[in-house]
Amino acid sequence: MLTIIEREFKELDAQHRWQPPYLEIRNESHDYLHRVAKFPENRNRNRYRDVSPYDHSRVKLQNAENDYINASLVDTEEAQRSYILTQGPLPNMCCHFWLTVWQQKTKAVVVLNRTVEKESVKCAQYWPTDDQKMLFKDTGFKDVKSYYTVHLLRLENINSGETRTISHFHYTTWPDFGAPESPASFLNFLFKVRESGSLNPDHGPAVIHCSEGTGCSGTFSLVDTCLVLMGKGDYINIKQVLLNMRKYRMGLIQTPDQLRFTYMAIIASKCIKVDSSIQKWWKEFSKENLAPAFDHSPNKIMTEKYNGNRIGLEEEKLTDDRYTMEENSENALRKHILEDRKSTTAQKVQQMKQRLNENERKRKSETPSLSLTAMGYETFLFPKTF
Repeated sequence: MLTIIEREFKELDAQHRWQPPYLEIRNESHDYLHRVAKFPENRNRNRYRDVSPYDHSRVKLQNAENDYINASLVDTEEAQRSYILTQGPLPNMCCHFWLTVWQQKTKAVVVLNRTVEKESVKCAQYWPTDDQKMLFKDTGFKDVKSYYTVHLLRLENINSGETRTISHFHYTTWPDFGAPESPASFLNFLFKVRESGSLNPDHGPAVIHCSEGTGCSGTFSLVDTCLVLMGKGDYINIKQVLLNMRKYRMGLIQTPDQLRFTYMAIIASKCIKVDSSIQKWWKEFSKENLAPAFDHSPNKIMTEKYNGNRIGLEEEKLTDDRYTMEENSENALRKHILEDRKSTTAQKVQQMKQRLNENERKRKSETPSLSLTAMGYETFLFPKTF
């Protein structure tokens, strides 16, 4: 099976013909409805106008006034994998992002982009760092020597007191609209995510994002899915697997280079599994270069920012609108009360208020307020090129 993939790779690489198969995939991909993303109230929730989740596969926020977030649930039934692919959170969508993580019972967030690329902000700083006191401030990644970092974050539901530990895997050297030079560091990163068990079906889907939620995120998901299928002994048609995944989110794999890198990573992973000495070196290298070790002393910051933010503002506005409606209704009813059935009408108004207040309390209790805490982190240095 791998020999076929290797042969296909060598033929395409020798002739520098990665553009034609990439264009074939683009042309054969189906376009599905994505009307909700285009609603006026959702325009400021999209980072890019040309990247929208399909209506049939979009992730919906629960118990929110507006259930829209630019995120797609991608299912690969044969591999028993589910991923939530999403854009890099905007400043006004950070709380919605973490609400998605909570509601979908996600165990890990996988980040494949820098926060800033070529002086352009690709993603809001939505997670806490050691020296950060303002959670939503856009900052660049400071440890330029590392190629990925693992943060442990504690997410707490303020309403119920329930807490969950979220692993935050951040690959920091993937060029925008490009691919890593070598599959070695990428595969080490992927194996680290896999070792955490975060991609297994007994957890909620992992949330994977880059800036658009299509290029790097699509590459990561495609390689992981193909490796699962290969491990089961199934025949792999990379093109067909990608076409199936594109039914759930548009534009997965953005460039011919990313398609080429997918082949490289799949071939390299097989070599690592076959050669036990390489596999042993791989693990030993990771352990030798942990810097720094986990700091288990919690450093809690900025819980207020997650106790509502945009959703909180919407709840507040909704409450104000409802009371305004009630006041208007009362004014209209007052004239009728003076004419007839004064006591009966007043009683109905009071009952209406009680129902509205009960519904509002119920909705607020169902939408969790979340607190985020940094627990520790690991930094990994570049391995030798494999």
